[in-house]
Amino acid sequence: MQLLLLHLDDALELQPDFVHSCLMAGARELNDKAGGREIRLWGRQASLDSLWRSLASAHPLGREKPRLSFMGSGDFHHVSALLLSLALEQRSKPVTVIHIDNHPDWVHFTGGIHCGSWVNSALANPLVAKVITIGVCSSDLRAPERKGANLVPLANGRLELYPFAHPPSRVKAAYGSGASFEQICGAIYWKSIAEFGEANFLDRLLTRIKTEAVYLTIDKDVLSKADAVTNWDQGCMRLPYVLWLISGIAERHRIIGADVTGDYSTPNYGGGLWMRAIKRAETVIDQPFQRSDIRSTRNINSAANHALLEVLGESMR
Repeated sequence: MQLLLLHLDDALELQPDFVHSCLMAGARELNDKAGGREIRLWGRQASLDSLWRSLASAHPLGREKPRLSFMGSGDFHHVSALLLSLALEQRSKPVTVIHIDNHPDWVHFTGGIHCGSWVNSALANPLVAKVITIGVCSSDLRAPERKGANLVPLANGRLELYPFAHPPSRVKAAYGSGASFEQICGAIYWKSIAEFGEANFLDRLLTRIKTEAVYLTIDKDVLSKADAVTNWDQGCMRLPYVLWLISGIAERHRIIGADVTGDYSTPNYGGGLWMRAIKRAETVIDQPFQRSDIRSTRNINSAANHALLEVLGESMR
């Protein structure tokens, strides 16, 4: 396994014990905070292409070893689309993307990639057989069409979404039924983790992965506030359960790459005045206002990252 610390903000630097552990394990570091300010929340294609080239050059051992990347705030979750494309570069067989998150990240977005749109970019890759999203509790599932969701992949089976728990979603179009949902009249009824039961859900999940290889992407905002401090509203899953899911997946499938996001950092935006204003407005609308104690934030997030590093390191050998 290759380990990469991607410094697009200062989230990881605020966890010196975790960074030290990674460096002792042979991690490489890529510092691009200027680029991070440009692409935070969303980035235009030119900026993303520049980061893609930097990520490609930071793969010193070639593509034969899977890469695990830690990359700071969930405001950068769209970087997962770049990391996924690199992981698939020399592959010829399809993979399944396992997306553990409190948000579905499925909105329409043109001219680049948004942290809330990257699933569409992942599905555009012909080697991605399917994306399976796990753990959503957020209000993004409330009237999703009105919030810009692309539900076509849900209807055609290339996207499955299993909330941790969520009431039915009101929709206007017809999407039929799928492995993770059933539409009755004007509402999508989700098959949730709470409905299956946590232990039974792993069995269900494993039956839905049809490929030998998987790519894992984890946004820690899926976790309760006891296990993570993030920039976003948070879900209900506990860290031991997420670790158990990862281990269960690894027992049956080969993990060809993984990334972890969802640490807290103070937003800092680059670009022109208009871009900065738009992004600040998005933050006010979409992210909860919170004051985070620096020491508590560091301790909680570092503990979660250490645990994820240990389990993913074992799973990606």
